[in-house]
Amino acid sequence: MAAAAAGGDGEAAVMRAEVAALRLRVQELERENQRLGKIASRCTCGSSKDDSAASSPVVSESLSSSKQEPQKNVKSHCRGCQVGVVSHCPKQLIALKIMYFGQRFYGFASEAHTEPTVESEIFKALERAKLLVGSRKESCYSRCGRTDKGVSATGQVISLFLRSNIKDAKLDVLDNKSEIDYVKVLNRILPHDIRVIGWCPVAGDFLAREYKYLFWKGDLNISEMQKAALKFIGEHDYRNFCKMDAANVSNFRRHITDFNISAYDQRSNYDELWAITIKGSAFLWHQVRCMVAVLFLIGQGLESPCIVDSLLDITKTPRKPQYKMASEIPLILRSCLFDEVNFMCSSEASQALIEHLKDEYHQYMLQAAIFCEALSCLCSPEPDPFEPRHKKRNHIPLMSRQTEPSYEERIAKVKTKSAGSV
Repeated sequence: MAAAAAGGDGEAAVMRAEVAALRLRVQELERENQRLGKIASRCTCGSSKDDSAASSPVVSESLSSSKQEPQKNVKSHCRGCQVGVVSHCPKQLIALKIMYFGQRFYGFASEAHTEPTVESEIFKALERAKLLVGSRKESCYSRCGRTDKGVSATGQVISLFLRSNIKDAKLDVLDNKSEIDYVKVLNRILPHDIRVIGWCPVAGDFLAREYKYLFWKGDLNISEMQKAALKFIGEHDYRNFCKMDAANVSNFRRHITDFNISAYDQRSNYDELWAITIKGSAFLWHQVRCMVAVLFLIGQGLESPCIVDSLLDITKTPRKPQYKMASEIPLILRSCLFDEVNFMCSSEASQALIEHLKDEYHQYMLQAAIFCEALSCLCSPEPDPFEPRHKKRNHIPLMSRQTEPSYEERIAKVKTKSAGSV
């Protein structure tokens, strides 16, 4: 018993010593906290070292449609303080050519309070690289176009003022050069499904956008689809081939310069891949996906090519028939074309980009091979000679379907709602 009591006293003594040591450590940390607080109170930079999106006026503005003015940046007077947005460095207005794979993004633009978006990821990278000059508004930011949730791009273009050299301030992510390699710098920071593929000083006028939509041919009648596609070329009112935004858009006339359907020179064991290529100066919300949806109905023999004429005639068809858009996944913003613009990319950055895309491609090919292996393990059922090969769908002709409100009805509703809120 005496031995047990002695052992208990020894453990108690050890615990008391540990508690005393912890109290001393807490006191030391409190003194250190007070010291750092005094240093922070004397700092006039108005910003922390945190590189997160929340610390940046530019990124905050891109993630929110709030009408509050972004906080003005103050030049740092505290040694060691760094900010992601600077306004006292040499700058130039440049264009960045961007590639992204949109499956996990909620579109390109970051105005819908939904994350992640391509645009918000780009601004986070620009902030981390300390390339931003002033707020987003002060940087004169603009984008060539916006893509919806799930849509990819190989040639999106944005423009804004960025730092032009690092003569006055060495940036950790940059090589020790006076000229900034924007492609190399940003691709070190951006997520794997977004890449900058070129940059240039802004010059020249915007000419056109080109979209590409990939699809498996199956039993589609390509000649009928191409016959219908040619009807889109030229300037038309496309209100029956879009998602109407009456509050912000009143002119639905758009000019399409080229509309072509061609084999994509790739096939699987079961089908052949084709592509629809569309080029025009501007597009309405969901316009490409609506046009493709109608073409698929024509290719399936469910509609005639002349349905395009009927839907383009807003006198005959002032209200859009209800129909489902084509999927967003195979849609690509192929390029944004400018007059006399040559995007630059260093050989080192270009090689790194090629290797990155090859690695991504090989990963997806491995995944496809796994699915192919799984299919090979299954036995195809014997066909029933008395059952038709394809069951007929109960298709309701487009011109016999229920329709959406016309533009005039929508705008009247918007005005009534505005008057009621006042």
